Amino acid sequence: MVEQFQSINTSGLLNTGTDIKSTQAPGKTADGKDFKSVLMESIDEVNRLQTEADTARINLATGKTENVAEVFTAVKKADLAFQTLMQIRNKLMDAYDEIKQMRV
Repeated sequence: MVEQFQSINTSGLLNTGTDIKSTQAPGKTADGKDFKSVLMESIDEVNRLQTEADTARINLATGKTENVAEVFTAVKKADLAFQTLMQIRNKLMDAYDEIKQMRV
């Protein structure tokens, strides 16, 4: 589905009357990554944090560690990352719904 949007030419949509030169390709971040790769990296990071939190919980339950603060911190980091990712998803879905309702 992402490939479908790459063929859309939006060069005339944002013409403000001034000639703005950009060294970046459209859809690229400052470090040269496109939106898809940034999003996939974020999902992988959330998954990694969830895995670490699960491992920390298992280690606490089995007695391999007694550091409750470390386990609590890992769980809260994973929870916060997941909540942030869900909010990003919600905003993307809102934007998609808004685009679907546009008249052509």
